[in-house]
Amino acid sequence: MTATKPSVLFVCVHNAGRSQMAAAFLANLSAGQVEVRSAGSAPADSVNPAAVEAMREVGIDMSAEVPKVLSTAAVETSDVVITMGCGDTCPIFPGKRYEDWELEDPAGQGVEAVRPIRDEIRRRVDGLIESLFPGAA
Repeated sequence: MTATKPSVLFVCVHNAGRSQMAAAFLANLSAGQVEVRSAGSAPADSVNPAAVEAMREVGIDMSAEVPKVLSTAAVETSDVVITMGCGDTCPIFPGKRYEDWELEDPAGQGVEAVRPIRDEIRRRVDGLIESLFPGAA
């Protein structure tokens, strides 16, 4: 990882739910200690409103976020790449840390169904922060 601050890229197909929630949690919980990006292999037109509402319930505003297309450069410049269902569309570069988080897709679901997905993402982001900064807690 870089000497300054680690960079993490969250990738899911539409960059409208899971990866946006994960990026918002990491940006919020790391207090600027991590460079955070998210992208999608086939980005949606807008972020899932149920995901925005679910995050608002825990005090994080994602309403201004927009889905972004996955680029080779984004992967290449990230220390950690976390995929969430993008399959083989994510380029692989030596020396990067890759994780695949199997999470239910919140697309088309209401906020009641998104809450447990949000909570699981929060749990995993907490673990990610601990792995990036061991003993800092």
